[in-house]
Amino acid sequence: MKITVPVQTGHVHIALEEADKLHVLHPKSIIAYQGAPHDREDRFMDLAGMYRKKRWIRSLLSGPSEFILGLPAGCSLETVEIDEQSDLLFDFRHVIFFSDGMKLKSVIQKLKNAWITKEFVRMRFSGPGRLGIITAGDMKAIQLHPDRPLFVETGALVAYPEQASIQLSVYGNKLASQHMNVQWEIRGSGPVLIQTGSRDAELEEQLQNGGFIKRILREVLPFGGIYIK
Repeated sequence: MKITVPVQTGHVHIALEEADKLHVLHPKSIIAYQGAPHDREDRFMDLAGMYRKKRWIRSLLSGPSEFILGLPAGCSLETVEIDEQSDLLFDFRHVIFFSDGMKLKSVIQKLKNAWITKEFVRMRFSGPGRLGIITAGDMKAIQLHPDRPLFVETGALVAYPEQASIQLSVYGNKLASQHMNVQWEIRGSGPVLIQTGSRDAELEEQLQNGGFIKRILREVLPFGGIYIK
């Protein structure tokens, strides 16, 4: 199996050899396919999969074939090698494909974690095999430490080890803790996977519309929104 992610995000090219099979959880993302028509088999997902992915259909593609997956704007795709002993728990919404033969297990989250993430289960994959992970921005792996906590914004967390110690928290002084989103405070060993796309709406607005002074002038001057760009 060969997976090619171009430098500029927007699509992924996947080439399957004759022995390869790949489960695609977002069939509508397949925008081009070259191969025998019967080598794509769409199936109904089980009830748990329908709930987690909000999807009814998944596709099983066999080789030899090639296809293009289109990605949402601003998103990228990374492949993750999963071995038999992997204990990473994934947010299932980030998984776009996985290789055939991998085992999946639903792991129920603690109530406090489910309440903040709106997800009652996370998925553990057992390999050997490969996962395709779609993220906002790039994906970054950070190693955990048993004593030094890692703080990660809840919406940025893609996967973490099942045995990690996790609680909801904020950090910094009083002013800092009052002006940040809720964080996962994580301790343990092994990698944590996060998506790095910025979620700072104020920063995005400033980058698109200029600095603070310009925004004030647009609001207070007559026709400021027209003349001040």
